[in-house]
Amino acid sequence: MSPEQILVTKADGSTEPFSEEKLRESLKRAGAHGAVIDAVVKHIEGELVQKLSTSHIYNHAFSVLRNLEKPIAARYSLRRALIGFGPSGFPFEKFLAELFKAEGYTALTGQMVKGACVEHEIDVVAYNENELIMVESKFHNTPGEKSDLKVALYVKARFDDLIEQTFNYGKPRPLDEGWLVTNTKFSSKAIEYGMCTGLKMIGWNYPDKGNLQEMIEKNKLHPITCLTTLAVTEKEDLLDNGLVLCKSVRDTEALKALGFKEDKVREIREEAQLLCELT
Repeated sequence: MSPEQILVTKADGSTEPFSEEKLRESLKRAGAHGAVIDAVVKHIEGELVQKLSTSHIYNHAFSVLRNLEKPIAARYSLRRALIGFGPSGFPFEKFLAELFKAEGYTALTGQMVKGACVEHEIDVVAYNENELIMVESKFHNTPGEKSDLKVALYVKARFDDLIEQTFNYGKPRPLDEGWLVTNTKFSSKAIEYGMCTGLKMIGWNYPDKGNLQEMIEKNKLHPITCLTTLAVTEKEDLLDNGLVLCKSVRDTEALKALGFKEDKVREIREEAQLLCELT
């Protein structure tokens, strides 16, 4: 049976034919080239069985990349790294604020604002001289989980309560845009509703231009959860101490203050530096 005849099971439970082209493109986007891509593809095609999950394909590809090119493996893991902001999702809000700062905004998290009817806690408020944006983030702990129509309806109702109010961020002004941002994907009904009502929605790969993946790569702001030199518990410790960006762990003193040994600090810093240079 040829690789193209193998069906793979996606995170949401649906199936699709295995695509070598898609695999090569994802590896290329992560920064892999030539022999490295060929090595990963050869390994994956040797593992293919009917209904193999995309998660297993990712794990195999990541393992090969980690042995060959650690920084590329870290970048390849970006989508899974966003899941690593769990379980609370609060670090994801801080990460979104950093993305807005990279775009030239002042960004604040956990802001209480008064609507026409009730008070709301807004995950991220971003503003500059010309624009005020409020963001509701929807964090999911598993790749196959989507933000659905109920989420879009709820968020749109919140922004409708805020749209005609005046807020003092930088200067007295109205709300220009309300955004719904998720670390995974949206359901088709949520997208349909957002397009109909004008709700701005940003997901991992939605919209085609200006999605979350593109925002991260454009601003070179990979999360610390990308780093292959950190164990899960070590990532959690760093997140608990407010360190969400890969580039923030290049500060050796901050790592030492959290109890990391000299050799480990050097290893983490070197990978972070290579990843930042790669992107």
